[in-house]
Amino acid sequence: MIPVLSRDQMRAFDAHAIEVCHVPSIVLMENAGRGAADVIVKEPLSHGVVIVCGTGNNGGDGFVVARHLLARGIAVETWLVGSAARMSDDARKNHDAWLGVGGHVHTVDPAKGVKELDDAIAAASVVVDALFGTGLDRPIAPPLSLVVEAINRAPARTVALDLPSGLDAETGRVLGIAVRADVTVTFAHYKTGILTPGGARRCGRVHVVDIGVPASLIVHTGQAAEVVERDDVARWMGRRPADAHKHSVGHVVVFAGSPGKVGASLMVAAGALRAGAGAVTIATWEEAAHALEARVVEAMTARIGTDPASIDRALAGKHAVVIGPGFGTGADAEAVLGHVLASYEGPVVLDADAITIVARTPELLERAKRTPVLTPHSGEMARLLGGRARDVEADRFAAARGVAAKTRGVVLLKGPHTLIATPAGRVVINPSGNPALATAGSGDVLAGILGAISCNAQAFEAASAAAYVHGAAADAWQATHGGADRGMLATEIAEHVPGVLAGLLR
Repeated sequence: MIPVLSRDQMRAFDAHAIEVCHVPSIVLMENAGRGAADVIVKEPLSHGVVIVCGTGNNGGDGFVVARHLLARGIAVETWLVGSAARMSDDARKNHDAWLGVGGHVHTVDPAKGVKELDDAIAAASVVVDALFGTGLDRPIAPPLSLVVEAINRAPARTVALDLPSGLDAETGRVLGIAVRADVTVTFAHYKTGILTPGGARRCGRVHVVDIGVPASLIVHTGQAAEVVERDDVARWMGRRPADAHKHSVGHVVVFAGSPGKVGASLMVAAGALRAGAGAVTIATWEEAAHALEARVVEAMTARIGTDPASIDRALAGKHAVVIGPGFGTGADAEAVLGHVLASYEGPVVLDADAITIVARTPELLERAKRTPVLTPHSGEMARLLGGRARDVEADRFAAARGVAAKTRGVVLLKGPHTLIATPAGRVVINPSGNPALATAGSGDVLAGILGAISCNAQAFEAASAAAYVHGAAADAWQATHGGADRGMLATEIAEHVPGVLAGLLR
C-alpha cells in the first residue's frame, strides 16, 4: 500500500523532519525542486521553460527548479507574482540563489494585466505552476485568477509543483479557479485531493518525488488513506490449489434482472465467471426467467418469489450473494433483500437497486449476518446520506467514511479513483481504470467480479481487489485499442479479466 496524506498530515510530516530529525527546511525544498527538475527534463524543451512563482514556499520550489534546469543548459524564465518583500524565508533564499547563478526574475502585477506573462508563456515549451501548491485553503480571486487563466491559456505543456494551484489538497475541489496541469510533481507523498475525480481532471500524470527523508516518518503523523498496489491484490487473490474444482472455488448467486432489465444480470454473471467463480446462478422473477433462459449458457437460473422457501432454495450451497442489478425497488424486491440479509451467513454484495432499497429502509441492514459490501456511485451514495451527488463529490473521502460507519458495511464508492472504506474509517484508493469505464453495465461487471472474489476473501480485501481488477481490465482493453478513451462494452471488461488475473499471479 502507498500512503496518502491530508494537508495537515503533510505539514506535520515536514515539521517532524525539520524539528525532530533536524533536516533543514531549505534542504527539503532543494530536494523537492531537484526531483521536479528531473521530471521536467523528460519533457520536450526546445523552446525553453517559463516558471511562474508565488511568494510562498511553492514559489521557492520553483526557483530551485529554475536553477537546476539552468545547470543542465535549458533556457529558463522565472516570473514572480507579487512582491519580493513578501516572500517566505526559504523562498527568498532560493530566489537570491537563482539571481546569484545568473538568473533573472520578471515581476508580474496581475492588477496591471498579464499580457507580458501571456507572451512569455506562449513562446515556451513548458510552463511550470509554482504559485500556491498545497498551502491554499481559500478561493483564488481576481486579480490573481488572471495568472491562472494565463497558465491555462498556454499552448505549452503545464507542470504543477506539488499540486495544481487552486486545487484543494484535501478534497480535490476547485477553489475558484485552478491550473489544468499535464503533469503534477508532488513531494514526498500523494495528497488526498490528487486522488479524486477533481484531481484526475486537473493533475494529469502524477509523479511522487522524495524530499530526502524516509517515507516511514508517517508513523509520527498518520495517513489519511492508502493506494492499492498490484502486489497487494496478488497477495489477496492467491493461486488456486492443483485440486481446485467448481464447487471449491465458489458458487455465486445473483439476485438480479427484471422484465426489460435482464442484461444487468447477464453482465454480473459474466463478471463473476471471468473473475473465477466456479458457478453462477441467476435468481430472478418468473417473468424475467423466460427471457434469461433463452440467453444464458454458462450460468444457471432459478425462479424466485417473495416466499422464503424459493429464496432459501436459491441461497442453498452458495458461497457469495450479489443482489440488486436491475432487480427492482418495489415491495417484492425489498422483501427478498430483507430475507437474504436476515438469513444468509455468507458474503453479500449490495449493488444498484439494493442500495436504493437500503437507503429508503436502512433498518434492513441491522439484520445482516456479516459485514456487507455496498457499491454505490455518487448518486446512490447521496441517497444513503440523504444529500446530493454534488455534495458527495465535494468530499468523497468524508462521504465514504460516513456511509461505512452508518451502514456498518464496507463501502466501494465508484468513480475515478474508486474509494473503499471500512466502518472503522480505513480508506484505500484504487489507481486502475480509465474514462472508457463510463459505459452502461460497467458497474454490473464490477459487482460480478466482487462476488467471485468474495467467495474466498474478506469483505475489505475483496472490494479492494475487485476494484483494481475491474480497472485493470479496462486498462488492458485501452491498450489493445490504441489508447481509446471510449467505445468499450461492459462485456469486454469481463473478457479482459482473466488476462489481468494471470498477470497478477504470474
